[in-house]
Amino acid sequence: MGTSAERKWVFVFFFLLCSVSSSLPSFCKLRRQFHLNSMHKAGDVILGGLFEVHYTAIFPEWTFTTEPQQPTCFRHAMTMAFTIEEINRNVHLLPNVTLGYSLYDNCGALVIGFSSALSLASGREEQFLLQENCTGTPPVLGIVGDSYSTFSIATSNVLGLYKMPIVSYFATCSCLSDRHRFPSFFRTIPSDTFQVRAMIQILKHFGWTWVGLLVSDDDYGLHVAQSFQSDLAQSGAGCLAYLEVLPWDSDSSELRRIVHLIKTSTARVVMVFAHEFHMIHLMEEVVKQNVTGLQWMASEAWTAAAVLQTPRLMPYLGGTLGIAIRRGELGLKEFLLQVHQFWEHIFQCKFRPPLDDSGGTLCTGQEDLEKVETEFLDVSNLRPEYNIYKAVYALAYALDDMLRCEPGRGPFRGNSCANLQRTELWQLVYYLQNVNFTTSLGDRVSFDENGDALPIYDVMNWLWLPNGRTKVQNVGEVKKSSVKGEELTLDENKIFWNFESKKVPRSVCSESCPPGTRLARRKGQPVCCFDCIPCSEGKMSNETEDFWSSPQRDLCVPKKTEFLSYHEPLGICLTTASLLGTFVSAVVFGIFIHHRKTPIVRANNSELSFHLLVSLKLCFLCSLLFIGRPRLWTCQLRHAAFGISFVLCVSCILVKTVVVLAVFKASKPGGGASLKWFGPLQQRGTVLALTSVQAAICTAWLVSASPAPHKNTEYHNDKIVYECVVGSTVGFAVLLGYIGFLAILSFLLAFMARNLPDNFNEAKLITFSMLIFCAVWVAFVPAYINSPGKYADAVEVFAILASSFGLLVALFGPKCYIILLKPERNTKKAIMDTTNSQ
Repeated sequence: MGTSAERKWVFVFFFLLCSVSSSLPSFCKLRRQFHLNSMHKAGDVILGGLFEVHYTAIFPEWTFTTEPQQPTCFRHAMTMAFTIEEINRNVHLLPNVTLGYSLYDNCGALVIGFSSALSLASGREEQFLLQENCTGTPPVLGIVGDSYSTFSIATSNVLGLYKMPIVSYFATCSCLSDRHRFPSFFRTIPSDTFQVRAMIQILKHFGWTWVGLLVSDDDYGLHVAQSFQSDLAQSGAGCLAYLEVLPWDSDSSELRRIVHLIKTSTARVVMVFAHEFHMIHLMEEVVKQNVTGLQWMASEAWTAAAVLQTPRLMPYLGGTLGIAIRRGELGLKEFLLQVHQFWEHIFQCKFRPPLDDSGGTLCTGQEDLEKVETEFLDVSNLRPEYNIYKAVYALAYALDDMLRCEPGRGPFRGNSCANLQRTELWQLVYYLQNVNFTTSLGDRVSFDENGDALPIYDVMNWLWLPNGRTKVQNVGEVKKSSVKGEELTLDENKIFWNFESKKVPRSVCSESCPPGTRLARRKGQPVCCFDCIPCSEGKMSNETEDFWSSPQRDLCVPKKTEFLSYHEPLGICLTTASLLGTFVSAVVFGIFIHHRKTPIVRANNSELSFHLLVSLKLCFLCSLLFIGRPRLWTCQLRHAAFGISFVLCVSCILVKTVVVLAVFKASKPGGGASLKWFGPLQQRGTVLALTSVQAAICTAWLVSASPAPHKNTEYHNDKIVYECVVGSTVGFAVLLGYIGFLAILSFLLAFMARNLPDNFNEAKLITFSMLIFCAVWVAFVPAYINSPGKYADAVEVFAILASSFGLLVALFGPKCYIILLKPERNTKKAIMDTTNSQ
């Protein structure tokens, strides 16, 4: 069951359905009327079916047994009846269980199809009563249908709340693969997602990069348009010359405009994802304007439409390429010959005398139906019928698996099993999701996690024969396998091209630029459209920026590339210096760890010294990001890593300086209270806070205008210089400015403390180190601005290494000298004696 909100929505829908117009009958009357427009057969289990036998926008006055307006769709309904009879004769499938059916006509109208689905779900009786313990078999255990995607969406949105299994044979909208919205929807036809990719495969095969797209104004067409634009852009297979939505009605002015656009466009390939009646209206206008010389590509919705294969339309539609769903030989004709409803219509007779004594001829059963030319008996191209066949079998196999469940070994809570007397729809959905069988024709049927069948299409070609007749022939297939992915197989020798040349047509916006010319994009047009301009000396040639014209301007030669590489002498020197600095920092870190209990280490705030050494190692290592061919991730990471590492380093120095001043103040009478504000916790918090500010600056920079790799062709005519553009100059300036602010602040504080007694001589070292640091970065800015290409990266790496070595040597050189070479001075007494002598 759905949530209370979902159930409330259903009731609101019923209310709107009943009150939408005063001319509509009440819902109860509506149900009784639809019962006339249906066919039923009793059984232990009933399966429902939704088919389009008549077509109307108004409630039908006819019954299921009156003349079908669409004989092929009536054949669809009869295919379900045939399949159920075949299953009932099968002693191995559903033994001791008889399947029945309840088939409804949706009349091509959403409100009728939706109400028919509700009738199937609620039963044909005026009142459906469960047993006292609220158990019992539902009126139908599953529904085969509907054909239209929009109808299936409406039906599944409601019946999905109650986990009613619905298996469509013709609804292809990719939106129906959403398992959250449609938890019990399945289909035996591939979704439009695969259909779109199949079409793109054909376009790529023939090199058609400039195509037009026409879609129907419904869920089917609009979702196709969205998927096609997205997939075409990702594949790089081509561009859309135009995208137009076909009107549902025969709006002559709109159709005239669309056909005129097709006629004047340079695209020679036109793809149409629409229904038969859309194409009928469209082709009427195509004939009026005499638009020839086009290669039409058909979606599965009209690939096999016999109504379009007429002598009047074939001069325009001949050679059409389309994809069609799999066909099957079902042995259906013998069954159709026994259908009384159609027999009575063809021979104008009745098998039973009419109750009103109105007369009429009685059928003898000897009438020769095989001599009658009717589309109903044409079983040479059973494609939707084969999907219906598989859909019914899928429900039957799922039910069979459910009934064969052994007590205590069931898949549900407590290992329980379902049975016909106590069946819940969600249980059948579970078995349907896991169904896996092979049809009598050798095709495997199973569903993926979205309820979609294994995708496979036939590629069809409309052949116009010399005698004026037409033939739709199979020229290949496109399928998806778990091993090879999507595969397209075509027999090009069999394809009929409806052009004077009898060859594959060309459909491109612009031809490839010949050697000695360069590509110039057309402003405001797709990337497939460009002009070819003769190359002047040293200008780009052909279609890519990586090639330039030769001196004779008759062929393309590769351009040289330039960036700060690990393999050139400059890159090798900078890499060596970076690794050396990292190694020296690690050695100093090890020395301080080993002598961490000695006075000279303890007297100079050992914890901050360790943090400072770690940050220096990061400073040395971040310089490696500036070497090598720029990538997106290195461009984004190099400045962020550099900025955060140096702020961490300078923050430690700043805090050390403040601590030196605080300790000196505390040594004076009455100054002991000042130290409580500079304990270890406050020191760590200050370093973290100052570094977090830089991290926030870097994040804002990367989000707003991230650095990115760039091919620069302005420095040299014969070279491509690969570099990282900073994205936002303001962001880079703020990053450097924050480091400079902290460095100057540290320098000023250290300078103020330079004359403290010798035991506080850390301030002298800090003053000297920050003087080196500031001098390096002041010199860096003009050098960086005036250095082109890879030399700008080299200048920045040199500045990083020079300032890092300056801090390392100035701050830790004297201390390591005493620790390693003058251990007699590394005592508390020696330090105090030095102070007293001062």
